[in-house]
Amino acid sequence: MNLDKLKIQIQHLTPKHGLSRLVGKYAAARWGWLTQLFIRFFIWRYKVDMSEAIIENPSGYKTFNDFFTRYLKPEVRPFKASGDKQFAHPVDGAMSQFGDIEDGRIFQAKGHYYSLTELVGGDPRDAHPFRNGDFATVYLAPRDYHRIHMPWDGTLRKMIYVPGDLYSVNPMTAANVPNLFARNERVVAIFDSEFGKFAMVLVGATIVASIGTVWSGTVTPPRGPKVHSWEYPGSGDQAIHLKKGEEMGHFKLGSTVILLFPEDIIDFADDLKPLDTTRMGEILGERD
Repeated sequence: MNLDKLKIQIQHLTPKHGLSRLVGKYAAARWGWLTQLFIRFFIWRYKVDMSEAIIENPSGYKTFNDFFTRYLKPEVRPFKASGDKQFAHPVDGAMSQFGDIEDGRIFQAKGHYYSLTELVGGDPRDAHPFRNGDFATVYLAPRDYHRIHMPWDGTLRKMIYVPGDLYSVNPMTAANVPNLFARNERVVAIFDSEFGKFAMVLVGATIVASIGTVWSGTVTPPRGPKVHSWEYPGSGDQAIHLKKGEEMGHFKLGSTVILLFPEDIIDFADDLKPLDTTRMGEILGERD
């Protein structure tokens, strides 16, 4: 058995939900010097650039979650996708895959595709606008900034919580676990825009303590074994409008964001390649 297969086998056997909830409990705890020790170890282990953070000193964070969801200085992420036809990268991370959705199938990694309908929770009506559209999958490593921003102006119309596993979402696991993103726990946000609908899928992973949004707070954990959905008005006082570049959510520990667009809407940047580093606010592509 090679090393990658051994790592996958360990993931199969690990009680991923229990471990993740336990880590979440400790990540939210105020343990004084012990919390500080772990934050400093994490910075050293993952080479986190604290000079980018508004609070540079690790002692300024009372919990690990406070540190992990730290805000960055505005000047270190200049918003480059400010043009009327430019889509913005929503997160810091690495471009895992991007391209065409082929009749409801999304490319995961070599030899693996997964179902668009399964990804968004199982309702074909939610999948239909993107059936032959485009997708972009961005992986967030532990060292990355973990707040998620809007790629385009949008009005929230639906949020879906989809229960599932909590496998790691790193490139090695994506290459070895079929249907990974459509089997992990996730939150789907579907927006209306001037060109139609687009969606942002926030995928959970091993020891991801929670997924949250700016309009609802913490969505998971816990939600239980059933799909839950919430619908939102398109206009009026209760409507939720978010501008391109505004924060829409966060992860507590690393994971993946998948963007879904209708057909013939986005023309990805010419120099974009799988494994490219992404920075929030840079140009993802332009209106086709």
